[in-house]
Amino acid sequence: MVSERGLEVLRVIVQDYVASREPVGSKSIVDRHSFGVSAATIRNDMALLEEEELITAPHTSSGRVPTDKGYRVFVDQLSDLRPLSAAQRTAIETFLGDAVDFDDVLARTVRMLSQLTNQVALAQYPSFGTARVRHIEFVVLAPSRLMTVLITDTGRVDQRLVEPGTTLTDDAVADLRARFNGELGGLALAEAATRLADIAGSVAPEHRALAEKLAESLGEQVAANRQDRLVMAGAANLARTERDFTGSISSVFDAIEEQVTLLRLFGEMQLEHDGVRVSIGRENDTFGLGETSVLATGYTATGGSTAHVGLLGPTRMDYSSNIAAVRAVARYLTRLLGED
Repeated sequence: MVSERGLEVLRVIVQDYVASREPVGSKSIVDRHSFGVSAATIRNDMALLEEEELITAPHTSSGRVPTDKGYRVFVDQLSDLRPLSAAQRTAIETFLGDAVDFDDVLARTVRMLSQLTNQVALAQYPSFGTARVRHIEFVVLAPSRLMTVLITDTGRVDQRLVEPGTTLTDDAVADLRARFNGELGGLALAEAATRLADIAGSVAPEHRALAEKLAESLGEQVAANRQDRLVMAGAANLARTERDFTGSISSVFDAIEEQVTLLRLFGEMQLEHDGVRVSIGRENDTFGLGETSVLATGYTATGGSTAHVGLLGPTRMDYSSNIAAVRAVARYLTRLLGED
């Protein structure tokens, strides 16, 4: 059983090691922190922490570094989150507030989060399997070219160019716009996908070829929106922490490039809107990410769909600041999307 002072010793070991990347010894703890006890007493506390496998010595006669178990206890005991500064909060609101659509919002979210934390930032698109068609728009760009626009109730806007090989008329486009919206509006994407094939066959013969082209384009857009996917930024931050990995970090890059791996990991991390879930080191072994930590929380998109936003980095990270940043960005993201 670790004493209260022992937990405090663990806390400063984690903090000092995160800050310096140097093993932490009893003398440096006494010199840097006000425990009011001797170095010998701190060494006894450290010995007990080592027995509990919360810290370990990377080399003989060296100081101690936290283990995955030690990081877990530290995070579970963490209460002193470092709040973002007023300037940081203003920067988040300004940067995300200038987004032009949902895709831009998520792209800006991960860029901002990676800059705030110097980690790999991840944002999951909401599960569009439950999304519904809000509106379909056909925009004529040239006599023989138009754009199909699919808008879902989650705020997602998908655009595709179509060249139907025939001259477009305003009446034909307006008629098909009304027909597609009348048939698909309000339907779940899965249902819309099956209904598309029937629409082209029900229009006037002179519009059928154009309707088939439009249905084909919308079918691709519906399929794309039904796929779970991620947007990420800050991979260069991971490369800069290569010394924190015992082997090559190429396997970590491989894992994060395979979005299905991260989506599976996110799937096992229960969404939290008031807190941040943290998966540390060996807890991520089955995903090929055993030397990383993943922080995630939930945000709510337009229409009530939820998804993850978070960070990935080495286990030696500033958990306090990173948790605060993830929480703040997720809360603003939910608030911003709720205004749509």
